[in-house]
Amino acid sequence: MPSFRYKAIDRNGHSVRGGMDAVNDVDLESRLKRMGLDLIHAAEVDRRTSIMATASRITRQDLINFCFDMEQMSRAGIPMADGLRDLRDTLEHPRFREVLTTLCEDMESGKVLSQCLAAHPEVFDKVFVSLIRAGEQTGRVSEVFRNLADALKWQDELSSQTKKLLIYPAMVLLVVTAVIIFLLAYLVPQVTTLLRTMNVDMPVQTRVLIFASQGIKSYWPLLLALPVLLAAGIAIAIRRNPVAAYWWDYGKLRLPVVGPILQKIILARFANFFALMYESGITILDALKTSEEIVGNKYVADGLMRAGQQVSAGQNLTESFHDLGLLPALVLRMLRVGESTGALDTALRNVNYFYTRDVRESVDKALRLLEPTLTMGLGVVMALIMWSVLSPVYDILGKLKL
Repeated sequence: MPSFRYKAIDRNGHSVRGGMDAVNDVDLESRLKRMGLDLIHAAEVDRRTSIMATASRITRQDLINFCFDMEQMSRAGIPMADGLRDLRDTLEHPRFREVLTTLCEDMESGKVLSQCLAAHPEVFDKVFVSLIRAGEQTGRVSEVFRNLADALKWQDELSSQTKKLLIYPAMVLLVVTAVIIFLLAYLVPQVTTLLRTMNVDMPVQTRVLIFASQGIKSYWPLLLALPVLLAAGIAIAIRRNPVAAYWWDYGKLRLPVVGPILQKIILARFANFFALMYESGITILDALKTSEEIVGNKYVADGLMRAGQQVSAGQNLTESFHDLGLLPALVLRMLRVGESTGALDTALRNVNYFYTRDVRESVDKALRLLEPTLTMGLGVVMALIMWSVLSPVYDILGKLKL
């Protein structure tokens, strides 16, 4: 179905711009009418461009609100199509209104909700659609929507924990780098001129500092461009070469301090969604297959793929994870007890709680350690620079006293 970019006006006479899939201009105008909009102008655009524009504006918070509203309507016994229509009419988000309009029309044509959601992969991912499909099959749609809302909230919290871990050291390192560059580009050349004028023998550390200062002044465009080019090259290699992506993800998990925390975050995400899928009635093999895309790490995804192969070959889940070497002994024991008692969903929930708590504590501990460590590192660097600059000056002052 073609995609269109349109300009329309609402009931209050305000201009509205957006994008929507429609058969033709007449169909587009009819769809906008049902949204309370009058079409002014429309133009067909490339579908991929339209999808990117739509996806970039629908946030996780929008999906959380959508799941909460759908859960309430489902519990109240409101027909799904009527609920979607009412929800669409109350939304102020233009992009999300377009998506819900399409969902309403697809449901009116006889499709079930999961089929309608699957037509919008840029908004509702595979996990979302799979869980809704499982809820439809088991008659637990309202419960699935509640679990999805909780999972999305948890994912939002986990994302903020990750940003908290990475942003602070990145900002400190940026400030440290800026200070060092300033000292080397501005302060050191002035002191160098003084020392050369007085014809003083300079120690090794001062000569190294002067060499670094001259390098920055002479090759600063190259030094600025090199990190950008290096980052762009790594990004292109990761995107185009699966082997490079695998080793990049493997290397991230082996970084000091950050690596173990990142691994816990990935496994917490896996445990949360795996428990959610299993609890909703999705088979272990299908849940493992879907989890390969959830974890966002090629190394862990490869391990889950091998675990799925072992499960399909007849091994139980605990043995398969034991062979991976990703999970600690305590987590494996929880899974083993869950499998043996038939309460695997409860065991997975416990694993999720274990990792979520561990991630919070690890992030807080890392931040407490990073602050004094980075401050000490900055102090050491500043002390070395000042020592290299001032030691010849003190020699001059000592000779003057004599």
